[in-house]
Amino acid sequence: GGAVIDPAADDEHTLAIRACNDAVAADPRVECVMLPVADGLTLLRKLP
Repeated sequence: GGAVIDPAADDEHTLAIRACNDAVAADPRVECVMLPVADGLTLLRKLP
């Protein structure tokens, strides 16, 4: 676990998760929270 925060990890899946996290964090249409459950859990809420 923890590959997403490891800067040395550059496998395809880790890069895809990072890209998704960055896109969600930058999207003003949603509110997100990342929970430290198992390998990590991201919850999104569409803003009105």
